[in-house]
Amino acid sequence: MKNKEIIKKAFKQSIPIMCSYLFVSIAYGMMMNEAGFAWHVALLVSFLIYTGAFQFVLITFLSSGASIVTIAVTALLMNSRQSFYGLSFLETFRKMGRKKLYMIHTMTDETYAVNCTIEDKDENSRKEMFLVAFFSRCYWMFGAVMGGLIGQLIPFELTGIDFCMTALFIIIFIDQWEKADKHFPAVAGVLIAVIALMIFGQRAFMLPALVIVSGVLIFWNSKQQEV
Repeated sequence: MKNKEIIKKAFKQSIPIMCSYLFVSIAYGMMMNEAGFAWHVALLVSFLIYTGAFQFVLITFLSSGASIVTIAVTALLMNSRQSFYGLSFLETFRKMGRKKLYMIHTMTDETYAVNCTIEDKDENSRKEMFLVAFFSRCYWMFGAVMGGLIGQLIPFELTGIDFCMTALFIIIFIDQWEKADKHFPAVAGVLIAVIALMIFGQRAFMLPALVIVSGVLIFWNSKQQEV
């Protein structure tokens, strides 16, 4: 497959992420502007940190002068779930050489979800994964800059726009459900997430749910290989 075809295919795969990231990152850039930070600060933060949910929290931390320890611990807790995402791509990232460092840094909920739909068949598919991650990061940084600039000119309300990220995951979930032959992983994930939500609450359910789901799926996968 030629490079142009790979780029075109990767861009097509990244379109759902673009639709989500542009709106949310524009809102982020506008909030940074309202907090007194210029557009280039929003760009720098997006380049160095690149984790959407925490970047919104970081605005409050930067405005209030929170300590580095507080910021670091909060970032760790909010993004610890992404440590589990990499388990699905250990072999794939290993085959990507030096690019694996970039893939690890740019692993987000959205890029993980989309790259799960790309089978690791050959080097072309790994190039496609890399480009999806690259395009997605560019979308976020571009939106952050646009939001910072727009915030200086046209302040308007964006309440509820972040729901597009939820809609993205619902669409990807349905797509995976239709393609998969076995639905146990999806059903297990939903049930465990709901139970964890009921037990641990909305703010603390994510990490225990991921730990339990990972354990269940590792055990299930080992049993499937024995059959």
